[in-house]
Amino acid sequence: MKRPLVDMAACTMCMGCVAVCPEVFSENDAGYITVADLDAYPEACVAEAIKYCPEDAIGWEEE
Repeated sequence: MKRPLVDMAACTMCMGCVAVCPEVFSENDAGYITVADLDAYPEACVAEAIKYCPEDAIGWEEE
């Protein structure tokens, strides 16, 4: 299964991913982006977040 992955070293916390795909991406209490633990990820939504990430910090990983 593919799972979205956020490279926190590259992430600038612009919150664009949270804005376009809140069902997958959110900000945790520590102020970092987290990926929801889902059985399947909405590919179109995640693709939109990847497309608009200014730092190219989002991608897919195979589990």
